[in-house]
Amino acid sequence: MNNLVEVTRSDHRSDGRFVLLVVDDDEGVGAALVAQLADHRVRGHHYPHAAEALLDAGALQPDAAIVAAGLTTMSSTELVRLLARRAGIPTVVGVGDDDGGVAVAALKAGATAGVRRPYRAEEVLPILRAIRPETAGALDPPIELGGLRVDPATFEVSQHGQMVALPLKEFRLLYYFMSHAERTVTREQLLAAVWGAVADDTSNTLTVHIKRLRRRLALDGDQAPMIVTVRGLGYRFVPATATPSAS
Repeated sequence: MNNLVEVTRSDHRSDGRFVLLVVDDDEGVGAALVAQLADHRVRGHHYPHAAEALLDAGALQPDAAIVAAGLTTMSSTELVRLLARRAGIPTVVGVGDDDGGVAVAALKAGATAGVRRPYRAEEVLPILRAIRPETAGALDPPIELGGLRVDPATFEVSQHGQMVALPLKEFRLLYYFMSHAERTVTREQLLAAVWGAVADDTSNTLTVHIKRLRRRLALDGDQAPMIVTVRGLGYRFVPATATPSAS
């Protein structure tokens, strides 16, 4: 299509959501994926007709697109080429049991990756995170435990309605702790999640950050959440509503 508008993508969404085009002529499959991803701050737009997706691509400025192999309204390979190469939209091809040949052609045409179809959110989300690492936080939902709320899309933390300012590393530590509440996590897991898989545990960096995080959260005395040291193993996050068994 000669009138395809080249996408100029913004790195920030006003509502913190990742924008995704889903092109699949099976209404049930495409709509189901959009519904699954809505809980992960993905604003999905399903198109049963490829031409409609192309017309909307310029206005929506999507972060990525998923195109089902074997489309009936247009060649999947041609649609991938237009989205990925002409418009610069990272595009993933949805692959069913009989779509091997089409998937290979789509990858050659510019698709970033393939994903199993029918889609499952837990398989799609890691691909979207890899495509747009700078917006990966937008794919994680807010967590609220015991009056403490963290929002990875805006990096905001509130405790019983009071805003708590946290540096980025401490925010990531807190989000990881709250994602694994009441479970013991090791130092290695924390270092990998916050500093990267090759983080060095020979310094006291983690200890210092946890000490600072504990101090910032100690706003309500005995009602504050606790980061419990589990000797020889790591740490455990205990929400304010629970009673810690150790310290």
